[in-house]
Amino acid sequence: MLIPNTETDAAYIIRNAAADKKPLAICGNNTRGFARVIQPAEPISSRGLTGIVDYDPAEMVMTVRSGTPVAEVEAALAANRQMMAFEPMDHRGILGTKGEPTIGGVFAANVSGPRRFVSGAARDSLLGLRFVNGRGEIIRAGGRVMKNVTGLDLTKLLAGSQGTLGFLTEVTFRVLPVPPMTENVVISGLDDEMAAKAMAAAVALPVEISGAAHLPASVRSRFIGGELPEGEATVFRLEGLAPSVEARAKKLAAVMEAFGPVTRLGMEQSLTLWREIRDVAPYADGTEKPLWRVSVAPSAGYHLVYALRLEAGIDAFYDWQGGLVWMRMEADPEAELVRRYIRALGGGHATLVRASEAARAEIPTFEPLPDAVAALSARVKEKLDPAGIFGLGKMG
Repeated sequence: MLIPNTETDAAYIIRNAAADKKPLAICGNNTRGFARVIQPAEPISSRGLTGIVDYDPAEMVMTVRSGTPVAEVEAALAANRQMMAFEPMDHRGILGTKGEPTIGGVFAANVSGPRRFVSGAARDSLLGLRFVNGRGEIIRAGGRVMKNVTGLDLTKLLAGSQGTLGFLTEVTFRVLPVPPMTENVVISGLDDEMAAKAMAAAVALPVEISGAAHLPASVRSRFIGGELPEGEATVFRLEGLAPSVEARAKKLAAVMEAFGPVTRLGMEQSLTLWREIRDVAPYADGTEKPLWRVSVAPSAGYHLVYALRLEAGIDAFYDWQGGLVWMRMEADPEAELVRRYIRALGGGHATLVRASEAARAEIPTFEPLPDAVAALSARVKEKLDPAGIFGLGKMG
């Protein structure tokens, strides 16, 4: 594995690889290694590029080298009662990987957690970055304009590109204060359809919900030590100053009583619950059972699960007000079936996060792009990586 210790070292390595047309697979610590490498490639890791470059809590902006462990970033933020609003998930549980996730991997994979549907994705917090392109050139997004890609937002392009466009060396992003109080309102006993209706009604209320998830009976007992009320659990997170949270929780509970029995969870249980939802705790089971991450319209999620239950063995739960569905298949990934139903329901994105090596070799990890988007992506790729040395990396 190639491990440059400076940005200049990385540029030298990549420039030589481009001259020799030698494929490279970009990675951090390989904790999010679910992306399929489409060609044999030598790994190049950002783990040698570490450290917080600049952090002004008053400005709520942080600049960090890409190989810096996420835990180090979070510790520095916690010391100032601040956080990454998009609460990136930790893939180690569901993938069985080791090591420390890196901040570069978070942005390269655009990793976003339960607050995504109100606070935006990782890329929405990203203010700027530095990277080495496929020519071995060091680029600062927003500073140097690249020939023939004028007008494209390089920051947004690199976020979520999975190591196919460039080697990230530094990221600058916004942070936010940690809410002083967190509480959950829980409705018990709703089936998936009624839960979708309850979540839609709750989100429409002026109570500033920052998390909305539905946990069917098959997974409910696997959260917070089985301490949720019996039956299915539809959960809503409220954050802010304590008096505000209390008033909003009462208002939300009063409306939700029309759907089913309502209970409330205190701060400690609430924080644990949303970490477990973020990290997909029910499916951190040590198996290779295929696991899909599906993004669809919130009103379509339960339709997808109902349809697949009729034809395949699946288990599922919902985040993002029902718009994010985590589905574990009992046997085959059923990729064609999953993607056909998604198209029938109006479209969306299905990512095969976990599967056997044999299945991963045959099935595209990410949703195939429409022809027009694929053509545009190919043109951008050609400008940033003309020799095509960056295969689909395993950022982490």
